[in-house]
Amino acid sequence: MKHKLSHFFHSLFQCKIRTRYGQNAARTTALLFFFLAAYALGAGTAYLSENPGRSIPAGASGSAVPFLAEGNWGLSFQEDGQVPTGNASIEELRQYNAYYACDTDEKILYLTFDAGYENGCTEPILDALKKHDVSATFFVVGTYIESEPELVRRMVKDGHTVGNHTWHHPDMAQISDMDSFREEITSVEDAYRNVTGQEMTKYYRPPQGKYNESNLEMAKELGYKTFFWSLAYVDWYQDDQPTREEAFDKLLGRIHPGAIVLLHSTSSTNAAILDELLTKWEEMGYQIRPLSELAG
Repeated sequence: MKHKLSHFFHSLFQCKIRTRYGQNAARTTALLFFFLAAYALGAGTAYLSENPGRSIPAGASGSAVPFLAEGNWGLSFQEDGQVPTGNASIEELRQYNAYYACDTDEKILYLTFDAGYENGCTEPILDALKKHDVSATFFVVGTYIESEPELVRRMVKDGHTVGNHTWHHPDMAQISDMDSFREEITSVEDAYRNVTGQEMTKYYRPPQGKYNESNLEMAKELGYKTFFWSLAYVDWYQDDQPTREEAFDKLLGRIHPGAIVLLHSTSSTNAAILDELLTKWEEMGYQIRPLSELAG
């Protein structure tokens, strides 16, 4: 409940609902009522507002969300063990070479990490992945490649994929021209090539899950495949890490066939539980596959 309330009020802030003296008081009141009602209804239907984009999740009412509801990737969980509803369906995203889950009944999942900086948690994460012979995808920003070249080289050596999370981690939905979009992407490619001597796999994840249809088109034009997620939890607050029990509740209870799981490599909780988490997923019958098997 603490995390839900935090995300709810943060969402109000991101929506920029501002009251000015003598201006649109009735409209502001109506907007506040709408969001209060949406939150109450979402909580009543066990809606999970676990959006690592720190933004308003889509489909708070549990109903279908509009095709390509732009701005923030969000999820509405209807039932544990089932693929949640996203801003767009698997089929709708496919035309942009974009994915958030695999349409399958087979117990497979795809494990991904977002890496914006290093705080000592990546090594134990890599150790756990190696122990279980799991291939994951790390979406890294350009400054991470510059500051942590040895970790990036180890990711490659251990058989993981390193994907593109842009150079500056901006709100990409605010970038409307191809030149600016290309610069955020290709500068990461250049850094990766300098560190590894290899070309970067063209997998892209929008920072904070913020996007628009134009972004998807531009990524596709640059030869990239875009990856959102179908399972994540609030693991990015350095000073408010989830407990082991909270992590397992989300990551075991809401796992589903074809899931793309998003974790943050900065999470001390993730570093501490990953070995056990991988074991539990295996005991549940899940196989962890590389993203290349989903998207090629």
